[in-house]
Amino acid sequence: MTNPSTAGKREERVVMDAGDIARVLTRIAHEILERNKGIKDLSLVGIRTGGVHLAHRLVRRIHEIEGTQIPVGELDITLYRDDLSLRKDQPILRKTSVPFTISALKVVLVDDVLFTGRTIRAAMDSLIDLGRPAEIQLAVLVDRGHRQLPIKANYIGKNIPTSREEAIHVFLEEHGEEDRVVIFTA
Repeated sequence: MTNPSTAGKREERVVMDAGDIARVLTRIAHEILERNKGIKDLSLVGIRTGGVHLAHRLVRRIHEIEGTQIPVGELDITLYRDDLSLRKDQPILRKTSVPFTISALKVVLVDDVLFTGRTIRAAMDSLIDLGRPAEIQLAVLVDRGHRQLPIKANYIGKNIPTSREEAIHVFLEEHGEEDRVVIFTA
């Protein structure tokens, strides 16, 4: 029998706090610099919305390490999603802003959670419509598994295996929240 006081409530478990996120972003910034042998021809593009904030944070960390600013852009993938026809609601379009030419650049796509891979596929399609990058790399704060497409991140903050019944939410101070990553279970 279900307890009425817990019926409908979701369990919540914090798996990364603000300190964890800060440390992971510092590590990813160093890994990006090491793999690319510095910042030459390097840019970051965040996927709306969480990836945008993380991309800007990574650019700040890279600037602290290298002393030089690298280009950063923001990508809205709404019209590139493969589930648009399945949605009842009209999609909400947000701004794509990539104020530099990506052709011949190494572009690091940044997202908060890697799940099925479909968001990343849409982001790559959107990015290639803007030009022909020399290379596309992927940085994610969390990889939760359950891939439906053959997509793998180059830089992973934390692997967090989940069940399909669980949901991962990344809360960031840019949205007025305390930085944390939470798993919700129904």
